[in-house]
Amino acid sequence: MIEKRDFYINGAWVAPLQGTDHNVIDPSTEDPCALISLGGQADTDAAVAAAKAALPGWMMISPEERIGYVEKIYAAYKERAEDMAQAISLEMGAPIDMSRSSQVGAGLWHMKGFIEEGKKFSFVSLLGEHAPNDRIIHEAIGVVGMITPWNWPMNQVTLKVAAGLLAGCTMVLKPSEESPLSSMIFAEIVDAAGLPKGVFNLVNGDGAGVGTQMSSHKDIDMISFTGSSRAGKLISKAAADTLKRVSLELGGKGANMIFADADDAAVKRGVLHCMNNTGQSCNAPTRMLVQREVYDQAVETAAEVAKSVEVGPASESGRHIGPVVNAVQFGKIQDLIQKGIDEGARLVAGGTGRPEGFNRGFYVRPTVFADVNNDMTIAREEIFGPVLSIIPFDDEEDGVAIANDTDYGLTNYVQTQNGERANRMARQLRSGMVEMNGQGRGMGSPFGGMKQSGNGREGGKWGIEDFLEVKAVSGWAAE
Repeated sequence: MIEKRDFYINGAWVAPLQGTDHNVIDPSTEDPCALISLGGQADTDAAVAAAKAALPGWMMISPEERIGYVEKIYAAYKERAEDMAQAISLEMGAPIDMSRSSQVGAGLWHMKGFIEEGKKFSFVSLLGEHAPNDRIIHEAIGVVGMITPWNWPMNQVTLKVAAGLLAGCTMVLKPSEESPLSSMIFAEIVDAAGLPKGVFNLVNGDGAGVGTQMSSHKDIDMISFTGSSRAGKLISKAAADTLKRVSLELGGKGANMIFADADDAAVKRGVLHCMNNTGQSCNAPTRMLVQREVYDQAVETAAEVAKSVEVGPASESGRHIGPVVNAVQFGKIQDLIQKGIDEGARLVAGGTGRPEGFNRGFYVRPTVFADVNNDMTIAREEIFGPVLSIIPFDDEEDGVAIANDTDYGLTNYVQTQNGERANRMARQLRSGMVEMNGQGRGMGSPFGGMKQSGNGREGGKWGIEDFLEVKAVSGWAAE
């Protein structure tokens, strides 16, 4: 079994000061696969002190030098890509082929995008021609506590770390205790890139321990958190006494609006997108809203597609989906599937229990419910598993009302071949992102939501700006 008890603090791997052993579970087998330490207050304090001491020097080096360090991390990450893929697959259950392409690939994509944006970013700019001696300086907010989730480990770590480094921030990363191995490899990558001591630090821990200690720490200037809306609220409360900035990327309950004139592949595309990463994505299109004229056919197609989705161990190659991350998630998903049945939704694929042939591992049957209404629990709560709810709608007004009737506002989707309608929907849907007709957002597009899906934006120039303060200066001497 892998043993990785140490933390990365002030440029070195150090033994915990107040460590508690924690088993990392392989969700494909339910067996322990690694042993790490969960830190205590002394470990958090040591990491924060290192970041605080490193801040003045890191802030003042040139943006070009900071870009150079991120480029070194990018190169080292590429060299460790297979190690990273194996770690993610083992710790959170992403099938190995998907882990190599999507999980590891997301980190490369974001870092490349940040490097390009960093080269264009103006950290000092003129206020305007009316005030030739005024300058606007974008300055690092300071020491940032970064708390990342288990479902897309490197996607979230790189969105925070690369942007924070380019902004001139120093940081303490607390990855999820469910998927810490990939982040420890990332710390090895940062170490190989030769960053100054204390700029990047890693302490493992759980939310109640290190997560809360970071959120309330007087020497942390900002918390950047990705996870559940419930945890986001707790972090915001813990951070309130120190008035630190809190940036939150939280849950979602995305609506996928399929109009009668949608292309032939729209339903299949929506089901597969919902099932991707075993449904463990905050931006998954988990509510499929279908115009009544094509509703019956859409339900039939969705059921067929879901039944064709294969489930298998994360270690095996193929296009299957893996297990969900742990026993708690498995139990929650099973309860919500049963809730859907009890509340009268029509089960057309999947259901409770493990798929046929599995008696161990946190495997969930790809599940589709039809005849769902927006008052049902499965339409309101984020399930975070391979479960799709199909809801009929009449016209644009009805569809928008249903789509927006949610506590969340992360990503919505529109399928129509009418360009004017698509654009109308994009304006009316209350979410931070809208994707239309299967076209993904481009590199550097901001990721984030509204309402209980959080605040702040990650990715591109907006991701860098999230870690910056704005300073207004008058009387700037000509250079």
